[in-house]
Amino acid sequence: MSQHISNERPQPDTVLTDIVDYVLNYEIKNELAWKTAHYCLLDTLGCGFEALTYPACTKLLGPIVHGTIVPNGAKVPGTQFQLDPVQAAFNIGAMIRWLDFNDTWLAAEWGHPSDNLGGILATADWLSRTYVAAGKPALLMKDVLDAMIRAHEIQGVLALENSFNKVGLDHVLLVKVASTAVVGKLIGLTRDELINAVSNAFLDGHSLRTYRHAPNTGSRKSWAAGDATSRAVRLALIAKTGEMGYPSVLTAPKWGFYDVLFKGNTFQFQRDYGSYVMENVLFKISFPAEFHAQTAVEAAMTIHKQLQAMGKSSNDIKHITIRTHEAAIRIIDKKGPLNNPADRDHCIQYMVAIPLIFGRLTAADYEDNVAADSRIDALREKITCVEDPQFTRDYHDPEKRSIANALTVELNDGTQLNEVVVEYPIGHKRRREEGIPELLKKFKINLARKFPEKQQQNILNIALNYNTLINTHVDEFVDLMVI
Repeated sequence: MSQHISNERPQPDTVLTDIVDYVLNYEIKNELAWKTAHYCLLDTLGCGFEALTYPACTKLLGPIVHGTIVPNGAKVPGTQFQLDPVQAAFNIGAMIRWLDFNDTWLAAEWGHPSDNLGGILATADWLSRTYVAAGKPALLMKDVLDAMIRAHEIQGVLALENSFNKVGLDHVLLVKVASTAVVGKLIGLTRDELINAVSNAFLDGHSLRTYRHAPNTGSRKSWAAGDATSRAVRLALIAKTGEMGYPSVLTAPKWGFYDVLFKGNTFQFQRDYGSYVMENVLFKISFPAEFHAQTAVEAAMTIHKQLQAMGKSSNDIKHITIRTHEAAIRIIDKKGPLNNPADRDHCIQYMVAIPLIFGRLTAADYEDNVAADSRIDALREKITCVEDPQFTRDYHDPEKRSIANALTVELNDGTQLNEVVVEYPIGHKRRREEGIPELLKKFKINLARKFPEKQQQNILNIALNYNTLINTHVDEFVDLMVI
């Protein structure tokens, strides 16, 4: 005899209501979170400006239909585009992530929480221009920082104990969820509408990690976050119309997220939502490299200087051992041919070889003209990665969150250099005092890539002063960055 399926509508899953109640009700009091969000905004925009110097990125930008200009639409910084908020979110999100140089969060799931700025800034700018046209006050940049802190927290807390990559899903799933929640708040969704929106974010089809891994690594990984944050804006706008949600999207037997995509497991949580993630986020300051390799690159730079002091070069290297953590081996330990820049910036051997040969690692070093140097692949073949279990434990330790790498170099003449160990990259919270001046230097360099000197100074006058920035209207701030 068949068993009847209950059609009684359940209460929303707790995961949904926890996210929504946090977004609507939590008061952000931690001063470090606000100040870090300020630096994060600057760094994230700067990453986008550098990306605008790469045609592979700019060819994807602009309106879907060429020549379209949206009245009161969101403007895309560094360009002349004025678009609907969904397409503007894609543009800004793709710029931000293109060169793999914006912030990082490492846990059971990794990701880049500042990816959410695509949806946040596009929506806040569009709303501000719409409000001003209707005689209402625009949003302030403090509202943008508020949304950034909350989006960082949602993405990061969900990532702490839940590995989406282990079931083949890409971390941009969390961008979509976090952006939907904070954008929904910006556009004024009620609690029920916001629950509906976030349920649809989980209900969506989700990106596979195929484009991040050999043998399919490709440039989609550079626009996937833009795609996710733009989808979030679309879902929030759909909810605004009164469109229904799906309360047991996660827990529904057989058809829910847990059973279909998470092997029947439920999400686990280490902590409640607050401002922990923004306070502890990792900045990529020195090198545009996948974050698990940041400390390895720093160690390689040190060894390059040692070789120079000895009157030697990378040609004198016989073998290199990289003592590292499990996540690095799983994601970026890569042998064989590297087919494109996206392939190269996810190969620890390549990212170590470049500074050992040239004494640098820039975004341009992933391009074909540099990669054609035969010394790079020859050196890659001499590099072996081994896991250090203590490095792996420290990586997951919430009190440390290290991203340690250690390099040992043996020379052709039998000399073995002392191992160089770097546990925390310069963008880590433990090196924040050292890192912030370098972050600001990075921002100024990136501004100079796109804007004339007078415009740079106008941007800096507002952007660098926290109190001035948070009280600036969003549309006025974005207008400073229009070409």
